[in-house]
Amino acid sequence: MTPAFHWFALLTRSNFEQMVYEQIARKKMVAFLPKTKKLSRRKDRKKIIEVPLFPGYLFVKSTMDPGCQLAVLKTLGAVRFLGNHQGPTPVPDPQIHSLQLLTAADSNLVTGACSQLTQGDPVMVIEGPMAGATGEFVQHRGKGRIVIKISLLGQYAGVEIDESQVEKIPHHLS
Repeated sequence: MTPAFHWFALLTRSNFEQMVYEQIARKKMVAFLPKTKKLSRRKDRKKIIEVPLFPGYLFVKSTMDPGCQLAVLKTLGAVRFLGNHQGPTPVPDPQIHSLQLLTAADSNLVTGACSQLTQGDPVMVIEGPMAGATGEFVQHRGKGRIVIKISLLGQYAGVEIDESQVEKIPHHLS
């Protein structure tokens, strides 16, 4: 009887996703590293780069056989399979299939720092003349512009700014 292959989520060292993916592929094993495009800001330019959709993770098709899983874990940069005390937990095939379709279909999808802002989210201006100011996200204006509300001397001022110039502040820090 042929062992059943399942998809497993593999935790990697920080920023080692691509390296682990390539090494597993060299071992003639099936791996999947979903990626998306992101606007990267440098001091002198802006560039669109590909980054892992799930930083620190990739998916490997393997059996429950400890020997097969050990071969994956011996890969430089691999940390552990996600699971519980009983062992690695398989990721359902339909979920992987959906991710594959999403990443293939949305090859032109670009995610940015503000793509997940909702009204009322705390933000900080990270670039430009207002760098360091904190405020609250109000609305998207289109063409990469947003409106934030900044408290100044007990009053509020609405400021329209380029969305690449702000980052969301995690709620536990605001």
